[in-house]
Amino acid sequence: MEAKIDETDRQLLILLQQNSNITIKELAQKVSLSPTPVFERIKRLERDGFISKYVAVLNAEKLSQGFIVFCYVRLKQHSKQNGNDFIAAIQRFPQITECYNISGDYDFMLKIYVKDMRQYQDLVLNQLGEIDSIGSLKSIFAMCEIMNKHGIPV
Repeated sequence: MEAKIDETDRQLLILLQQNSNITIKELAQKVSLSPTPVFERIKRLERDGFISKYVAVLNAEKLSQGFIVFCYVRLKQHSKQNGNDFIAAIQRFPQITECYNISGDYDFMLKIYVKDMRQYQDLVLNQLGEIDSIGSLKSIFAMCEIMNKHGIPV
């Protein structure tokens, strides 16, 4: 059974996506409710899985990790074991921040943050290269991040 949300819930989700540090009191003012029902709504949204977690969005450039690579991965062979082995292996790499199972010429797409080309080369040759289930890789280098909303349309 799918949980339902109303317009007030949507507004709370939008506001929390924009700033998860906003106080219950501020949220209540913005949605024209008192703090107690806003608190209860947020707890319900968390419990029902609409809110997975709260995070801080870090500045990759300030952390010397501003070189963004989209890496397309083709497995050697399509099997449940190869797929599971690959997924388990990439969990070890903090540089890989997103992974999607995709359709088309490749099986997976990775989003990777590293310092520079040399660090990416090291990741590919010495770490990803050790994953037996990988057949081939294709790398796309981001020249500039134009937009990253870090959110989902509500």
